Amino acid sequence: MNIGDEARFFTTWLRRPLTMGAVSPSSRQLGETMASYVPNPMNFEESSAVLELGPGTGVVTECLIERGVPESSLILVEYSAEFCALLRRRFPRATVIQGDAYAIAADLKSILVGRRLEAVVSGLPLLTKPDQMREEVVRHPLSIMADGAPFIQFSYSLTLPVKPAAVEARVETSPWIKRNLPPARVIVYRAA
Repeated sequence: MNIGDEARFFTTWLRRPLTMGAVSPSSRQLGETMASYVPNPMNFEESSAVLELGPGTGVVTECLIERGVPESSLILVEYSAEFCALLRRRFPRATVIQGDAYAIAADLKSILVGRRLEAVVSGLPLLTKPDQMREEVVRHPLSIMADGAPFIQFSYSLTLPVKPAAVEARVETSPWIKRNLPPARVIVYRAA
């Protein structure tokens, strides 16, 4: 983990704690676990895309690329202008969009413009938002992805951030990742 990233992340959290899901970047183990739920990139088409909501400093993004997701297939939606600049330097072939992921999720078709969405990987702090906003950010991508395509979210909470019935999805969870600070687990929603 880059010490500069830790400091940058914590400073941003101090300024806007409700827009950040954590006080430090995700651990490598959490990133690898999230990336493992993305379908095999060997089966991607040229038009395939993976949407990452709230990539922060790019820890999970790096894990997606290591899994084999082509950098040019990544669409990164980040709220922080500072993090967007960092992401553009680190991942020049990815599409980086500065904006509110909660609003963008509702307008995905115009962002994807004919691309096939293979997976959504989310680092959004869902539990800081009302139920309806949480449900919409999961429901919209699930409605345009192929059956079984994953919406991958992490959470520190014992409860699910979105009830599967509310978004007509089935859900699976990973074991707790204790090396993350705080411990987290991965929650995967798939259209029922």
